[in-house]
Amino acid sequence: MSSQDLSITAKLINGGVAGLVGVTCVFPIDLAKTRLQNQHGRDIYKGMIDCLMKTARAEGFLGMYRGAAVNLTLVTPEKAIKLAANDFFRQLLMEDGDGRMQRNLKMEMLAGCGAGVCQVVVTCPMEMLKIQLQDAGRLAVPRQGSASAPSSSRSYTTGSAPTHKRPSATFIAWDLLRTRGLAGLYKGLGATLLRDIPFSIIYFPLFANINNLGFNERTGKASFAHSFMSGCVAGSVAAVTVTPLDVLKTRIQTLKKGLGEDSYSGVTDCARKIWTQEGPSALMKGAGCRALVIAPLFGIAQGVYFIGIGERILKCLE
Repeated sequence: MSSQDLSITAKLINGGVAGLVGVTCVFPIDLAKTRLQNQHGRDIYKGMIDCLMKTARAEGFLGMYRGAAVNLTLVTPEKAIKLAANDFFRQLLMEDGDGRMQRNLKMEMLAGCGAGVCQVVVTCPMEMLKIQLQDAGRLAVPRQGSASAPSSSRSYTTGSAPTHKRPSATFIAWDLLRTRGLAGLYKGLGATLLRDIPFSIIYFPLFANINNLGFNERTGKASFAHSFMSGCVAGSVAAVTVTPLDVLKTRIQTLKKGLGEDSYSGVTDCARKIWTQEGPSALMKGAGCRALVIAPLFGIAQGVYFIGIGERILKCLE
């Protein structure tokens, strides 16, 4: 295997390990974020803590990990593609003739844009399935003042006849493919691109510049602690900035609506209805949760990436 092939393989391993560790740590907060964003005016949850407490009481501890299996399965290729694509585009756009990286903010942003485009191949169907599983418990929570609570065993449907009482990712994926084709799994692709491209344009250049402040000439890279903190800071800034786009994506990708909740024909229709019916502040729902999810997720990702776990694994296998 050539050194270039080893480098690509190591990057993929690093991205995969980082994704698995990160998702396991922060998934309950991500579930709270999805449920908070899907509240249409009549709030079931007062905030993240209230959401997690109600979820734990109604669905048990494992209820906070609804949809985690989808993420844990697909986060490896998703994070690997994102990190490896950014590295590829940075080398392509920013290396000089001697193989040294030149500092250029515009090229860093363009590299981030390329990474954001590449990752949606996995991100869009992954989040499509994850959101259905995460939001299923919200629909079973009684609204304040309601005469009767919906049963937690309400049937699930993606547009065909109601079937499973507790949907699985496999069932949802199969039903979407059967009733809507591949486009069903990629519902909200435009909204996903609108979120992930700006996120990557902000995140990767910001991370690179913060991380460079801790560059160690002796080791040739930043320390784990500095890389971790750089990932946390850059991730939280990027996450909060694109929260309105994440709210639009979550609403559009949610297939099963509660009583009185709107359906949307696209990004513009979704933004207009949220703005007029719930006010501009609704576009920032879940911003705190997103920061708490993305900061450690990308902190862990960049820490693992810069430690070089993939390289160490490949050396052991030689």
